[in-house]
Amino acid sequence: MTHSPTLLAAALALAALAAPASAQERYDGWLCCNMRTDGSWISDINYVEDGKTVLPAGTPVSVSGYGRQRVRVEIDGKRQAIGNDYSRDLALPAFASRYVLKDDPAARIASWPAKVQEAVRAAKVTPGMTREQVTTSLGWPVSSENPDVDNAEIWRFWLDSFSEFQIHFDAQGRVSDITAAPTLKNRVWLP
Repeated sequence: MTHSPTLLAAALALAALAAPASAQERYDGWLCCNMRTDGSWISDINYVEDGKTVLPAGTPVSVSGYGRQRVRVEIDGKRQAIGNDYSRDLALPAFASRYVLKDDPAARIASWPAKVQEAVRAAKVTPGMTREQVTTSLGWPVSSENPDVDNAEIWRFWLDSFSEFQIHFDAQGRVSDITAAPTLKNRVWLP
């Protein structure tokens, strides 16, 4: 029995579309960073809003799959989603691996200087922090506004739609300063 080339091509295309859904990686891990949730949604922009709860870095998480621009997770027995709202240039598996680590960050956090640990607990930034320490404290900067997180001298963040602040890194990749309105700076800077 022979198949038409068009029918065969259609069948192969359907099989290729179905493969990623069945091959989605499910794993247990830990939140990379302090993230804010409304109880069902965690956005990659990580806005500080009324009614949101901070989930601390190192919170146990189970990744159960992917949806449309979201990573489905379970945290403390509750289903939630980490929304890829502003980093859509990243494929969902890469996006998921940013936010859900396979290794518990607790030991690394405990090895950091006391001032850095204090800043992380408060979801703030302090001079001398590394890029990893900043992401642990504030979450990842959204990739749509920060395409080169490894080398950029400035990372852009927002507390809400109108409250941008910028973290400045020196030549060694450590926080040197912050640019923000004075009232905003008090909310994110630990001098």
